[in-house]
Amino acid sequence: MSGPHDHQFDKLYELYYPQIRRFLSLKADMQTAEDLAQVTFMKAMANLSAFRGESSLFTWLSTIAANTLKNEYRRKHRSVETPANLSDMDQRYITVAFTSNVELRIDISRALVRLNQLDRDIISLHYDVGCTLKEAAELLGLRTSAVKNRLYRALAKLRSELQHGEDQGIMSIIDSISIVNKDGGRQANAADRTPDQAVIAQLSGHVDRICALFRHRPSTRLTIEVYPDLHAFHQAVHEPDAPNWFMGTIDGNTIRIASPLHPGPEHTYESILKSTVHLFAMWLVKDINPSVPKWIYQGIGGYEAGLMTKDYIRESVAPLVGRGDIPTFAELEDQTWDFETKKGFQFTYLLCEFVLTRYGVHAMNQWIRTPNDFEAAFRCTVEEFHDRWAADMRMRLNGSA
Repeated sequence: MSGPHDHQFDKLYELYYPQIRRFLSLKADMQTAEDLAQVTFMKAMANLSAFRGESSLFTWLSTIAANTLKNEYRRKHRSVETPANLSDMDQRYITVAFTSNVELRIDISRALVRLNQLDRDIISLHYDVGCTLKEAAELLGLRTSAVKNRLYRALAKLRSELQHGEDQGIMSIIDSISIVNKDGGRQANAADRTPDQAVIAQLSGHVDRICALFRHRPSTRLTIEVYPDLHAFHQAVHEPDAPNWFMGTIDGNTIRIASPLHPGPEHTYESILKSTVHLFAMWLVKDINPSVPKWIYQGIGGYEAGLMTKDYIRESVAPLVGRGDIPTFAELEDQTWDFETKKGFQFTYLLCEFVLTRYGVHAMNQWIRTPNDFEAAFRCTVEEFHDRWAADMRMRLNGSA
């Protein structure tokens, strides 16, 4: 029977579950964090009347979560004499904005090693978990002013290292990309950027972020060839009868695209540029694991580029999902033009979104590297995973109808 207490708990869950799961994921893998977050809220529901408002709700929930995690460690015969080390996250990344035009993308296990443990904890809680400074202070047993001062000093130190180039791992990967203009003498309007300038400008806003997200620096240089128009591109890749939506491809360590200045009837200047991000993300995933299946690399490319709007994706696949016509992973490996007609781009996008939303980037990185080991990434069989994905699509598409 539902009542005010249930409604209060539902609101609590809606507001704080993502934060508590992120808090736990600092100390455990994503699936364990999700499981323990569920346990945390079950305990919170049973003890909601005991909350006296002496701290924020988030701090109260985090304390329950931390104790739940300790109990799990005890169950697994792990040491629990000291709190789990928030810096022991060799596969986690954060993005810290220092000014309006300086952004530092860092691997915590490398770039934060120069900071002491307390400062690393403050940065992780504030930027990765999303704690306010007051909440971080309550969790760490410090005054809010002390947390604020330590945070600003730590960020200043990292900013100084970035500006003086002391950490070579932070250097932009864009410098390893070469653009070859295959225009053959065709001139753009004087007011336009050249295609190669436009491509570099588009990629500059994404490549470091994508490489950080998937924990990989390219093993070799990348070349991007820009052909003068769609027809010239189709001829160059030996696909003269290709559909008009086909404007780019990957061949080893070379990406070939049609010029954004002459995109053809189904693309625009902007969509060609976004597609270069799509292709770069696909290339990077293949550089990580050359045998990664299409339904992973294609989905990641589409998700990172944001070429398709959510409304377009929903309208494209809702009828199929509604009647249970959801492709198998084998069907999403289709290397023919039918991939587009069967909505392969949309379904692989939704697959990537499902993994990142439900399991997190750690699971995605595991999946890229061992794509056939669903137990390692998701703690379930391939059949169970497909069923979960299908159920998630049905729920979200019905909810947005």
